Amino acid sequence: MDIASFDKASSAGFLANMMARLFENRLAAAIRPLGLTPAQFMTLLELWAEEGQTQAALVARLAVEQATMAGTLGRMERDGLIERRPHPSDKRAQTLHLTERARALEALATEAAQAVNARALAGLTPEEQALFLDLMARVIGRLGK
Repeated sequence: MDIASFDKASSAGFLANMMARLFENRLAAAIRPLGLTPAQFMTLLELWAEEGQTQAALVARLAVEQATMAGTLGRMERDGLIERRPHPSDKRAQTLHLTERARALEALATEAAQAVNARALAGLTPEEQALFLDLMARVIGRLGK
């Protein structure tokens, strides 16, 4: 394929990247008043669902680099969102726990994210929304293998 003839409008990768950046920018604006970043929000989503995970578990679940997660967790600890505790059976590991501040942000932060999602999907019928989400999940599943 000639690079000059590359059609961005028919490139799944280009469109997915553009959509992801727009979602992240809109989410960042929506949760900034709460003192959160998108990286902190996705980490909190995992901890709201299952508190007490290790850093390694979060790295695997969120498919991020170890160094990226370490930085995010360091900022979250500094900002009073999480605390680290010794792992009950692995002396080398620590478990991550939510602070009261983080628990208090759950409803507001998830509402902000849901508003961004609603804005993004507003032009689609309910059937198109369901199909779109299903297709995205399938593509993610294929690329995650």
